[in-house]
Amino acid sequence: MIYLITGGERSGKSGYAQKLALELSNSPLYVATARKWDADFQNRIDRHQKERDEHWTNIEKEKYLSEIDFSGKTALIDCITLWLTNFFIDTKNDVELSLEEAKKEFLAIAKHENANIIIVTNEIGMGVHAETHIGRKFVELQGWMNQFLAANADEVVLMVSGIPVKIKG
Repeated sequence: MIYLITGGERSGKSGYAQKLALELSNSPLYVATARKWDADFQNRIDRHQKERDEHWTNIEKEKYLSEIDFSGKTALIDCITLWLTNFFIDTKNDVELSLEEAKKEFLAIAKHENANIIIVTNEIGMGVHAETHIGRKFVELQGWMNQFLAANADEVVLMVSGIPVKIKG
């Protein structure tokens, strides 16, 4: 089963996704996709790790999620926005190539049997218009990937001010 949890920044996505993962499994995987760009990102990573107890198995994977065996497991992937950033940077801001690579990785993990995959993403297109050309390209990439993920998810939840609103499934 594939769950997509989407919403704005600080809308409660990660907390909701963690609660769901623990309802589905006593020992879920937590797949962190962030690169440690600076002290702020390191602080975010540290905060998220403190929120999880010994029930969790933490895996850090910047891009190639298909290298993880999800079969028979519950996994929380947090988050798609940072994951896409890694593709976008590594392809020198090539939206089409980034989208192609990300879709390929997603389709590979979606094939795992008896897996519950919970994906956290951001609705960055609902915010202010990006000021830069590269920013606008990334918003497009994120929007197209979110549409692809939602189309392939069994359940989609939009988080609004900490309230889950089921929009699919």
